[in-house]
Amino acid sequence: MKKVTGIGGIFFKCDDPEKTKGWYHKQLGLNADADGANFEWYQGAQPDQK
Repeated sequence: MKKVTGIGGIFFKCDDPEKTKGWYHKQLGLNADADGANFEWYQGAQPDQK
């Protein structure tokens, strides 16, 4: 059986999604696609393990 690895999210409403994606990429280094940006979870005791 597969396990859940994440849930939830933060959603922002904006008038110009492409401009907003550009700002997040330039200022925060986030790469977003049509569904938004994803963040990877790393284990605290084993930072090389996702």
